[in-house]
Amino acid sequence: MAVFDELMQANARYAEGFDQGHLASPPKRRVAVLTCMDARLHPESFLGLAVGDAHMIRNAGGRASDDAIRSLVISQRLLGTNEIVVIHHTDCGMAHFTNEQLAAKIKAELGVDVGDRDFLPFTDLEQSVRDDLNILRSSPLIPADVTIVGAIYDVRSGRLTEVARV
Repeated sequence: MAVFDELMQANARYAEGFDQGHLASPPKRRVAVLTCMDARLHPESFLGLAVGDAHMIRNAGGRASDDAIRSLVISQRLLGTNEIVVIHHTDCGMAHFTNEQLAAKIKAELGVDVGDRDFLPFTDLEQSVRDDLNILRSSPLIPADVTIVGAIYDVRSGRLTEVARV
């Protein structure tokens, strides 16, 4: 059985008891969380959030990429969020490669030249959070009155540590 078939079976069980179709589209807590796609992270759980509380924007590294900013703008302008929480985490795969290494791997395995594409790897976890906060704070698409906080999640302890607020 393919994983998708298992997911469909799980969804059928979930839908049988589903009782949250009444929730509004705007998040109740008016917060958007930008975090990593790492499967070890379950941000709703470690942040104590329920369905409908927050927008979760996830990508490799939880980076403030152009697409993350696109999602944050939609979250704010159309759905009323007024706070952004950026969460990076320990033992992140983004700290284990360079753009050049990934470009070479893609070239070798797929025969594709990625040019000067930046995959947004980093070497300093805390600095990567600060860099993303600065990107968001300097974006003309994120209003100055939006609270932006950065933190690091420890995958071993489950603890969240604040890095900075901008």
